[in-house]
Amino acid sequence: MDTTFPAITPGHVHRWCGAGLVVAHRSGLWQTAPVSRVLPPHLSPAERRVVQALPAWRQTEWVAGRVLAKHLVGEAVGAPADDVEILPRADGSPYVVVGGDPLPAVNVSISHTARHVAAALAPEPVGVDLCETQSAAAVRRVGDHAFSPAELSLIGTDRPDVLAGAWALKEAAVKADRSGIFGDAPRRVRITGLAPPVLSGGRRAMLWRAGDAVLALVLAHPAPSPGVAAALPSGPAG
Repeated sequence: MDTTFPAITPGHVHRWCGAGLVVAHRSGLWQTAPVSRVLPPHLSPAERRVVQALPAWRQTEWVAGRVLAKHLVGEAVGAPADDVEILPRADGSPYVVVGGDPLPAVNVSISHTARHVAAALAPEPVGVDLCETQSAAAVRRVGDHAFSPAELSLIGTDRPDVLAGAWALKEAAVKADRSGIFGDAPRRVRITGLAPPVLSGGRRAMLWRAGDAVLALVLAHPAPSPGVAAALPSGPAG
């Protein structure tokens, strides 16, 4: 089975099955230490309060993800990034506010590694996740928790990119479901194929290579609705 994932171009908005997706190098986004002292001007007061309540090690990555997501949403709905807020729900998942009003028809997801950050939006529940290939050893160690014996047989243990892709698929799927990687949630999502990725429950999924990481996008429902999907900015196909 050919499990070489197609490359995705950083900095460009990609469209896939009605979703918008962008990945960027974190070095090109807002980074300062400590973040809480000098925050980007396009963070709202509510977003600033969230950042300042986070531990120092989380602040930079939180800001990087929100900066990217705010620009992606702003382009999709035709609003300045300064008017867009990406705020956490009680369960930690992000939701969109534009001009002070929640936008329930726009779903967002954010992910980051030490080198990259990604954001996705769709008119349906969406999950995005990045996993670095150098994390393959860690994925092997926790494989029995997240993967069934059938999945482990499919994935194997000799390809770091495949292990990273499988983990990213699980993470993206539980994000789309608004659950978590702990507990039995990952086992409720079954991987039955990797090239192309196939998931249980009618979920649609795709994998790309982003530098030294693998990027997964999962849409939770089989049929997208119009409206936001039509408004998403056009870009190269992923």
